Amino acid sequence: MKEKDKMNDDYFINEKSSPLRSIGGLITFSTILPLNIYTSIEEMAKMTYFWPIISAFVGLIGFLIVYFLNMFQFPILVISVIIYSFFIWFNGFHHLDGLMDIGDALMVHGNPEKKIAVMRDSMIGTGALSSFFIVAIVTIALLDSLISAGIIGAILVCEMSGKIGLISCCVTSIPAPTGTGKHFIESMTIPKFIIILIICIAIAYFFSNFIGIMGVLGGIFGGALISFIGKKNFKIATGDVLGASNEVGRLFSLLFMLIAFITFSI
Repeated sequence: MKEKDKMNDDYFINEKSSPLRSIGGLITFSTILPLNIYTSIEEMAKMTYFWPIISAFVGLIGFLIVYFLNMFQFPILVISVIIYSFFIWFNGFHHLDGLMDIGDALMVHGNPEKKIAVMRDSMIGTGALSSFFIVAIVTIALLDSLISAGIIGAILVCEMSGKIGLISCCVTSIPAPTGTGKHFIESMTIPKFIIILIICIAIAYFFSNFIGIMGVLGGIFGGALISFIGKKNFKIATGDVLGASNEVGRLFSLLFMLIAFITFSI
């Protein structure tokens, strides 16, 4: 999520508050679906904990795409590239933008303020491109391995777990004084996190049994890792940090599922 001052943007319009409107605003904000439900960032952020469920539906679409392409015997590597491309495209490239901004910031030597300034500028450097390349190629390789093993449910689980990574980062981070990320972080509480985690574990088990549960744990680990990196380098978490936690959470979800599959198939 690109860290910008959007408080005066026409996108964020104050409307009558309701959970459904907040969810609709969150979907409009974080996907390319043309719902055109606009609300204030504060209202939208009230339903941050619901984000993994939204991504579970996105993952379900990916699951159906894989099932369809498998029927026509597409090469697994091609399917993996299509699915990864679909996920980052359907999310409007929001989270990928955060990952790339973090990549540039981590290359900078100096105090947190200097790193944050680099993270918030509009330039794309070597750190950004390298971060995208590493995460993309590892994610695609993991998708290829799991799809080849017939664990199609991992498609849904990994996308859902990307948002589990994001909300994990929220509950373990210190918010920036300003910016969109501040509202998402402040809205997340431990009770909300536990409730949605239980629901996501049930969904993951339904689609991929114990391997799916490991995918959820991978998402938590990825989000916590980015939170740790954010604290160490920036002291705070911005919207870009949250965006990066989604991409890294998805990657570690896939990695944990592959490790579980290899371990229990031996």
